[in-house]
Amino acid sequence: MTERLWIVETPETYPYRNLALEEYLLMSVPEKTQILYLWQNRNTIVVGRNQDVFRECDMEQVEEGGVRIARRLSGGGAVFHDMGNLNFTFLCRKEDRDIGRNTDIVLSALKKLGIIAERSGRNDILAGGAKISGNAFFETGGFCYHHGTLLVDTDKELIARYLSVSKEKLRLKGVDSVKSRVTNLKDLNGDISVENMKASLMEAFFEKYGIVPEFLSVEQFPEREIEERTEKFSSRQWIYGKKIFCNRRKKERFDWGDVEILLYVEDDMISRAHIFSDAMDQDYILKIAEAMTGCRCDEETIRKTLMEVNDGISLPDKGKGDRTEDMMKMMTGLIERQEAADERQI
Repeated sequence: MTERLWIVETPETYPYRNLALEEYLLMSVPEKTQILYLWQNRNTIVVGRNQDVFRECDMEQVEEGGVRIARRLSGGGAVFHDMGNLNFTFLCRKEDRDIGRNTDIVLSALKKLGIIAERSGRNDILAGGAKISGNAFFETGGFCYHHGTLLVDTDKELIARYLSVSKEKLRLKGVDSVKSRVTNLKDLNGDISVENMKASLMEAFFEKYGIVPEFLSVEQFPEREIEERTEKFSSRQWIYGKKIFCNRRKKERFDWGDVEILLYVEDDMISRAHIFSDAMDQDYILKIAEAMTGCRCDEETIRKTLMEVNDGISLPDKGKGDRTEDMMKMMTGLIERQEAADERQI
């Protein structure tokens, strides 16, 4: 049962420090405590944990525009942040997690500003049939967070310029461009601003729990630890990954996400494996790639390995068996497939 509320608002707009503070809050949230963290990034593309930066971003436009690229801990797809976007993060211990309750707080905050919004699937919030918020989730040990965007007055032209969204993904969403899929809150109510959106979220947070929140200043947190985490999130290896050679690869689109498998197979053994994906369940993707490395490249061994991964992880938004079969079909197509070695950045 929640006994304490904390609100943390940062004036910082440097994405790597904001992600560092988010991780610090995640790993230090006390028992029976709910934290609401409000933050903004200046002109940044934030990719999901397992995404391929070079496929998700128009690198020429990104470099020309001086846009930063960051990688978050959670899964899901790439998003563009500017000062017209507000980010929120709900952090707590695993036993206190309630994604529905968090979403209700956001919906209530929007309603206070005259916006009638609704959930769409697991990770989107819509108003007037268009997306105004994308959400993602992360859990490690006994700690978890639920974070998301709120498009208050984002430059939609820049979203279209910097993000490379596949035509297939747009087709499945029933739209012809990334711009046409989203809308700004300010287009629905001209009086909305980032500041009154923050105030409304804080009020809704208090009303949901009936506990007076404590406001924490970022100066209260250990600077050295925040700096160390900032260095991690800003490192080239974290953002872009390392280079590997692959001689077998396959890409598919499922209703639970895009998946691209890269393998290097020698003497019927998988010596290296990597999987790019915008799937929400980032740990599932990471664990499959880890389990495949050093695995014999035959159908029986691969199926057994996939089942072992499934037994050790929770998949809340789709049955384990369905997802295992999807992955098995992809892997089966790679067993006999040999290509010229190709170098990829991961």
